[in-house]
Amino acid sequence: MLAELARQDQIANDLANGSTPGYKADRSAQGSFGEMLLVNRATGAEVGPLGMGAAVTTARADMSQAALRETGEPLDLALEGPGFLTVQTPSGARYTRDGQLMLDGQGRLATDSGLPVLDDKGGTIRLGTTADVTVSADGRITVGGRAVARLGLVTLTDPVKQGDSLFAGTAGARPDGTAIRSGFLEGSGVDAARAMVDMMTSLRAFEAQQRVVRAIDETLQKGISAGSVSG
Repeated sequence: MLAELARQDQIANDLANGSTPGYKADRSAQGSFGEMLLVNRATGAEVGPLGMGAAVTTARADMSQAALRETGEPLDLALEGPGFLTVQTPSGARYTRDGQLMLDGQGRLATDSGLPVLDDKGGTIRLGTTADVTVSADGRITVGGRAVARLGLVTLTDPVKQGDSLFAGTAGARPDGTAIRSGFLEGSGVDAARAMVDMMTSLRAFEAQQRVVRAIDETLQKGISAGSVSG
C-alpha cells in the first residue's frame, strides 16, 4: 500500500506538470521488499518464507524528446535532440530542458525562475535588452547583429531530477546533432491519458490490498473471539 501511495504521488506530480516546458515524466518500478523465514517455535522446523510486501525499487525520468510548440518569442528556446542548457543555482551548475527564458534584473539571460543561463565558457550571458535578439541553431546569440555569447549545451550522464525542471549529473561534451529552435518550446513529456490510466490502476491496486488487510483483521478477530469463548 505504501508503494502504491508513492506511485500515486509520482503520477500526481506528472499530471501537475502537464504543461511545464521541457518537463520529463517519471517512471517507477516496484520489487519485493524482502522475505522473512518463518520457523515453528515448538519444533524448530522451517515453515517457509513470508513476503514483506512491495517497495519502489527504481525511479527515473523518461528523457524522450517531446513535441515542439511554436510561441514566436525570441527568448523561448527548444532543444531538438539530446542535450541540456546549463544554469547556475546556489548549489552549483544544474541542467534543464526548459527553454522558457527571460532577462533578470541585471539584464542577464535567465530561466523563468530567475536562474542565470551559462554560456559555453561557464559565464553568465548579459544581453541588456530583448530587442533584436537572435539565437542560431548552434546556440550563438547576437544582439543587433553583434555576437554576444554561445549557449552552454552539454550531454548529461546519469541525470537525476532536482525539482521539476532541473537535473544534476555528470556533464559531458556538447551534443552532436542538437539544434536550438528559437521561438519554440519543448512540450511536457507527460502523456495525460496514460497518466490517468496509471493513476486508476494504482488506485484499484491500493483498494484491493486494503480489502486484503481488512479480511486478515476480521479473520484474526474471529480467531481471538473463538479462543475467548473456548477458554
